Amino acid sequence: MASIGFSIIRGAFALTGPIAPRLTGRAAFELFCRTADPKRVSPREASVLGESAPFMAVARRHVLDTRSSEVLVHEFDATAGAEAPTALVIHGWRSRSDHMRHIIEGLLGRGFRVLAVDLPGHGGSAGRRLNMALAVAAVAAVADHFGSPQVLVGHSFGGAVAVNAAVGSVAGFTPVAAERLVLIAAPSSMPAIFDDFSRFFGLGARTQMALADQVLRVAGRPLEDFVGEIQLRDHPLPTLVVHAPDDREVAFDNALRFEAAGKHVQVLRAPGTGHRRILADSEVVSAVADFAAARESVGA
Repeated sequence: MASIGFSIIRGAFALTGPIAPRLTGRAAFELFCRTADPKRVSPREASVLGESAPFMAVARRHVLDTRSSEVLVHEFDATAGAEAPTALVIHGWRSRSDHMRHIIEGLLGRGFRVLAVDLPGHGGSAGRRLNMALAVAAVAAVADHFGSPQVLVGHSFGGAVAVNAAVGSVAGFTPVAAERLVLIAAPSSMPAIFDDFSRFFGLGARTQMALADQVLRVAGRPLEDFVGEIQLRDHPLPTLVVHAPDDREVAFDNALRFEAAGKHVQVLRAPGTGHRRILADSEVVSAVADFAAARESVGA
């Protein structure tokens, strides 16, 4: 059914694009931002969520207003002392904080207070739309409420969100003053993601330009500004990039592009862990926790 629906959408875009590229670009952007219903889960997803439920139940829950929606934040180890460092964990697209459980456990084991945010349209947060501007707004709301975290940890799209929140790429939001970044299976280039989306739906050149215009409208910056290699080159935060060479959802080349930003970025290869299993790999969990807790500069 999904393939039939996509074929219909491609056909509609092919008809309207040459006639009304701006309207088609706006429609394509809304489709790009549309999220799945978080309440509709597969049996496999339900099993995973069931396994995580006892762990997630110990978190203190906060609902924060981002000005455009409400997001749910899970606070772990709320009794940690005032001197305890804070890590903010950000899940990926079509995911939720529950899937970051092992990463959260690793950070807790190193003495962190951990905050995990359900991005708009995901998990327990409101809405059915997500884009970089909405995601950065969610991270900013967490930082405003709890104070800036020392470490931002993001998986997949959440890794891109971590970068953009830290460098202040979205107009109207100041950079989140994190000291370190951990990017797990993260895409390095939003323009590349939009290119893939445009190819999949057969968007013409003028429609693609109109689609990019929507990024400028909502984020206050042109699409070409959202390239992780350049962002991290200009903002040399110590960064750990963890990626599986066999990742079929986000190619390993993305990790190498991040690495090209400079010596402050180090790449950890995690062969055999794919795109999602990587979050439960014990070596990955330990490496993430060790890097988050370290204080020496990368590449020094």
